[in-house]
Amino acid sequence: MRKGIMWVGLFTLLVIFFSSCNIPIDIGVFGGHQTSGGQQNASAGASGAFNEAAPDWGHQTKTTGCQAQGPIQDKECTPGNIFANLTREQVCTPGYASSVRNVAVSTKNLIYASYGITKRSPGQYQIDHLVSLKLGGTNDISNLWPESATPVPGYHEKDKVENYLSDQVCSGKLSLKDAQIQIATNWLEVYNRMPDKSSNKYNAPTD
Repeated sequence: MRKGIMWVGLFTLLVIFFSSCNIPIDIGVFGGHQTSGGQQNASAGASGAFNEAAPDWGHQTKTTGCQAQGPIQDKECTPGNIFANLTREQVCTPGYASSVRNVAVSTKNLIYASYGITKRSPGQYQIDHLVSLKLGGTNDISNLWPESATPVPGYHEKDKVENYLSDQVCSGKLSLKDAQIQIATNWLEVYNRMPDKSSNKYNAPTD
């Protein structure tokens, strides 16, 4: 009984001390349990800075009045779309992307119209697969958008991101699922943390 009172008193003094020093207290530490916050931090540390949920693949919430936010697509019009059952081995097979590429001119014109683009000069835009074909993206209109070349970064820089992520997937450093989510939710974030982006290593055009 006396030992119990002593421990309570000691705990109370510790609480008063830490409070006066503005030091946060995790009660779970005293009970030998990890808090949910600790679990979240551990998870974030394991996955790096990136931690995004998958988009609602293929589900457009609007098809007109689309507006890109700088180099990022209108996510309501272009959430991205993927072939759900593709494997890493399939997308990493040489020639895979060219074997599935199929976007009609009429589809491209429809996409330009949905984004309100009525005039354009050669090279100004590219109808881009948000999730590139080499990362398992589809030719569905929900995965296509008119990406501008300027201001930089534009579609040339996104090509580098696609090649970089493909290299990461095919070398086993990144799962295909994570690569798809990263490029669909914020390819610019990937570009900003990408190594060697100023070199010619990932310069080959994609789709």
